[in-house]
Amino acid sequence: MKKIILPIKDRDIADLKMGDQVLLSGNILVGRDQAHKRLCDLIDNNEALPVEIAGEIIYYMGPAPAPDGAIIGACGPTTSSRMDAFAPTLLNLGLKGMIGKGPRYGDVVASIIKNKAVYFYSFGGCGALYAEKVVKNSVAAFEDLGPEAIFRLEVKDFPVIVAIDSKGNNIYK
Repeated sequence: MKKIILPIKDRDIADLKMGDQVLLSGNILVGRDQAHKRLCDLIDNNEALPVEIAGEIIYYMGPAPAPDGAIIGACGPTTSSRMDAFAPTLLNLGLKGMIGKGPRYGDVVASIIKNKAVYFYSFGGCGALYAEKVVKNSVAAFEDLGPEAIFRLEVKDFPVIVAIDSKGNNIYK
């Protein structure tokens, strides 16, 4: 099991191999379809982004409401392919990693290789476990989108598997 302290470094990404089990600790962004669309619309219009993308990891997830006294509700992954239309644009801006479930299509794998990034698999059905790994939770942008907003999570020992490494080795092939 590899442990990575975020923000992830280029040498960490280069050392990761498809199938590696990893525990992430540090800050990650969270966003789904609507947040990705809005980011890419801003990029297309040459407008400033409300969050820095370069060097970040985005987790494809929409959190459930937090129970009383909890930091976050269940926070399991959503299907990554729903973000495939947007991923190459964000990778070209310096996004270093994505966390989600399922295979990637289109230009995503080529963009991962080109930008020396990584795609991590997270486990569907484990939202309660992932919630236990969240230390802090705050809205980072697009609060009007509710659970589709961009959140910033601080996580500790967040378990993932390398699904597509920076060389394009793909667990789904």
